[in-house]
Amino acid sequence: MTDTEPQALAEACAAAMWAEDHASRGLGMRIDAVAPGCATLSMEITQAMVNGHGIAHGGFIFTLADSAFAFACNGYDNVTVAQSNQITYLAPGRLGERLTATAREVARPGRSGLYDVRVTNADGTVIAEFRGQSRSLGKPLLPREVSKGGTT
Repeated sequence: MTDTEPQALAEACAAAMWAEDHASRGLGMRIDAVAPGCATLSMEITQAMVNGHGIAHGGFIFTLADSAFAFACNGYDNVTVAQSNQITYLAPGRLGERLTATAREVARPGRSGLYDVRVTNADGTVIAEFRGQSRSLGKPLLPREVSKGGTT
């Protein structure tokens, strides 16, 4: 791939990460969209994700937002990890709802990045707002053959 193919690069990075992301897959998440600096993931709230108040446990909402953040900031073929993040819960998630986390890049100066993630339910109610700071580790995510346009 070349620098003129950012969408293809973001998709290849997402595919490589998804293949090894047992946590997100194990929770039933799916990737709905990915683009350079952006990602949308969704997950249905199951019985195992409901807390003692009968609503979605905040940790599962956080995990969905964190996964969308990870796919958004790893679309440039640089291994990138969370440096810090925070979440504000605004409404409860409910059993059986499909929650959607939409991550977007705010800034990416040097090896650091800032991303906002909005988690909503199917009717558009905002469930949570998440902000993540990322840090690139300075090493490629993809095998060199893939990032240079070849195959593995």
